[in-house]
Amino acid sequence: MQMTTLCYIENDEKYLMLHRVKKKEDINKNKWIGVGGHANEWESPEECLVREVKEETGLILTSYKFRGIVTFISDECESETMCLFTADKFTGNIIECDEGELKWVDKKVVPNLPTWEGDAIFLKLLLNDEKRFFSLKLVYEGDKLVENNIVFY
Repeated sequence: MQMTTLCYIENDEKYLMLHRVKKKEDINKNKWIGVGGHANEWESPEECLVREVKEETGLILTSYKFRGIVTFISDECESETMCLFTADKFTGNIIECDEGELKWVDKKVVPNLPTWEGDAIFLKLLLNDEKRFFSLKLVYEGDKLVENNIVFY
């Protein structure tokens, strides 16, 4: 199972969102997601987070919070354990991303963007400022979410 990170960077009641439109073979094609990616075998979740955010956005995170673990099971791709973060402080300037278009989106609009069904579950927790750490399991058959289970800590 691959470990990944995903971060929702907040500024002025907006999240920095990535509209995945540039890669031809992309499981996230045309979806809006946070920023992040796959961990190298020697990286901690935090090291992966900081590296991936810098690579995709040009920003250097200076304040972030580990919010939850999301386990993705799919019949079409490798399963992954995703470490979900939010961030509220950073330095640097946004660069062009080779995976899609970066855009600051009002947090009220984010739930209406085209995304994965399961993303709506954890986005609701983030947007409602859920304080408890959580573990969420999402099981997909193709693009269809067929199971979800959440445990709070």
